[in-house]
Amino acid sequence: MSGRLAALCIDANDPGRLTRFWAGLLGREIGGDGVTITPRTDVEFDIVFRPTSEPKVGANQMHLHLTSTTAADQRETVERALGLGARHLDVGQRPEEGHVVLADPEGNELCVIEPGNGFLDGCGFLGELACDGSREVGLFWSDALGWPLVWDQDEETAVQSPAGGTKVAWGGPPVRPRTGKNRMHLHVALPPDTDLGVEALRLLALGARRVDIGQGDVPWVVLADPDGNEFCLLDHPR
Repeated sequence: MSGRLAALCIDANDPGRLTRFWAGLLGREIGGDGVTITPRTDVEFDIVFRPTSEPKVGANQMHLHLTSTTAADQRETVERALGLGARHLDVGQRPEEGHVVLADPEGNELCVIEPGNGFLDGCGFLGELACDGSREVGLFWSDALGWPLVWDQDEETAVQSPAGGTKVAWGGPPVRPRTGKNRMHLHVALPPDTDLGVEALRLLALGARRVDIGQGDVPWVVLADPDGNEFCLLDHPR
């Protein structure tokens, strides 16, 4: 049985501040550890903030897309984000594209998508985890999670849980060069009674590789997908 996408882990210079920002923006509860925001539904994933002293450099390989039901709803989300500490960000977007690009208090990019976006219809407020990546990596994650491809066109791919919820998408070439460890990475949790070593071998056969990011002796496995993006394989939900 495939693992479950349990969490998006975000490196943060001030984990508490980012936890409060994202909890307020997404309308989620903060967990007992103070640095985890918990899902509102069973088709969403945790977001966990981990301390780092490294500054953010360049654009992230991943960012979140939030959906809107109306133009007023989009404006309200943008205003709420700005009130919580976000700022407008220019990444070369055109006015006619309709979405609003922001950065959270530590510069992590996010987009508030315009209403009527058919691709994210029915995905919920946290509509998409948008990633810079190849078609190969989209196929890898489809097999790794057991999620069907819901988009596979012009080397762009997207997967979604059979139960619905947030999509994970990869934009195809050109893929932005990586500069060191990603500031965001995924946590994949195994179902009960699934052997961690066996699942790691399955993912290695699909195209993952083992990586050392200084994790030391830990009870989980750190791997990289075919594009080199780190992720953690755990035998517990968090």
